[in-house]
Amino acid sequence: MAAVTALRSSCRAAGRLVCIHRVRSCSSIRFIKSKYVCVFDKSALKFSHQQRLFRTSAASCGQIVQFKLSDIGEGITEVTVKEWYIKEGDSVSQFDSICEVQSDKASVTITSRYDGIIRKLHYNLDEIAYVGKPLVDIEIDASKGVAPEEDVVETPPMSHEEHTHQEIKGHKTLATPAVRRLAMENNIKLSEVVGTGKDNRILKEDILNYLAKQTGAILPPSPKAEIIPPLPKSETLPAAPKDKAHKIPVPVSRPIVFSGKDKTEPITGFHKAMVKTMSAALKIPHLGYCDEIDLTQLVQLREELKPLAQTRGVKLSFMPFFIKAASLGLLQYPILNSSLDESCQNVTYKASHNIGVAMDTEQGLIVPNVKNVQVCSVFEIASELNRLQSLGSAGQLGTNDLTGGTFTLSNIGTIGGTYAKPVILPPEVAIGALGKIQVLPRFNGKGEVFKAQIMNVSWSADHRIIDGATMARFSNLWKSYLENPASMLLDLK
Repeated sequence: MAAVTALRSSCRAAGRLVCIHRVRSCSSIRFIKSKYVCVFDKSALKFSHQQRLFRTSAASCGQIVQFKLSDIGEGITEVTVKEWYIKEGDSVSQFDSICEVQSDKASVTITSRYDGIIRKLHYNLDEIAYVGKPLVDIEIDASKGVAPEEDVVETPPMSHEEHTHQEIKGHKTLATPAVRRLAMENNIKLSEVVGTGKDNRILKEDILNYLAKQTGAILPPSPKAEIIPPLPKSETLPAAPKDKAHKIPVPVSRPIVFSGKDKTEPITGFHKAMVKTMSAALKIPHLGYCDEIDLTQLVQLREELKPLAQTRGVKLSFMPFFIKAASLGLLQYPILNSSLDESCQNVTYKASHNIGVAMDTEQGLIVPNVKNVQVCSVFEIASELNRLQSLGSAGQLGTNDLTGGTFTLSNIGTIGGTYAKPVILPPEVAIGALGKIQVLPRFNGKGEVFKAQIMNVSWSADHRIIDGATMARFSNLWKSYLENPASMLLDLK
């Protein structure tokens, strides 16, 4: 005991007692347990600082992880960063929105997998981001142990399964971040939901169906579906006289810039998808067929139903009638609602009538589709069209809205024109282009001239499996439903 006392006294006389606490290393430094070191001169202390082996105060450094862009499906390998919802230095939590990216098929919101602080954004706006590559660097609290080793900086890319599954009680549940967020917001355990997607993947519809069974209420497919665009000026002002003859096209108000130099831009987004789709469409031998439709009775019926639809918050156009009539026709001619494999050996008849509607947006031509039209009413189709148009104008259509189509209608009449030569969207086998509605003179059965509401339609079909007679019969049936809207009541389900 006396020896220990003497040693302590000598240490105090010769120098200072420095307490080295356990420190956490930010790089490759090992953890060092707490111990006492007697420093007898300044040179020894200086040497220890030069080696950077120790710190003389307690320190805790977060762990930097690279959040990689996960596989968003549909064979997409690259996307364009359209908007950042965060900036460097911001704090984020799991399922918080990080950015919005746009592929050649849809716009997707990327959500965070971690709680932490954003340290680096790897891309600027409108730059191309690649699947499996770092999107942002996030500093997380390493003491919580939330980051698996494979996510630490400078680790190899994670596999598709690691990006899209959620570990629940040892069971891998496949679901996208958007679906997980929807489940979390409604306190739903994914382990209790039966997935109907590929490899039992849980889709957004599965969450909605599960919620409907539990509560009896169906949520909208996405929070973005609640977006309501501002009403056009024509709807906020008193109704003007319906004189279409004096309607003059208004030029697009864009500043004209003349630089005198050629400009080269990369093809991205929906334009890139159009290049791919139309290149494939050129391999299809197209059959064309045109006819005109007398919509006089349908115009009157729509005018009667418009106020009723508005009281339900839905804008009723002619398109829901065109779509429903097409679905009724497809029940009689299912070959038009089919697909042909690449080897042209097998035809698949589609059970669902997922009818696409071509839309002209600022991002380019997009074709979202109304799912399961065969079991939808005209009002339900109108409601779904309103949702798709709202999301399309905002550039927020999801992959599910833009994929899975089986038949397409393109309404060129909203812009102008009477006839068109539509191009089939593979793997579909038929498409129709609708012209503008014109007031033209026609003769009735008594030879009397009357004012008729005439619309022209142009059909294109895959001539490898569809002949002209089948296309004409389908068109005649579709025409009869529209010229005599009451006849649809006999076949509506």
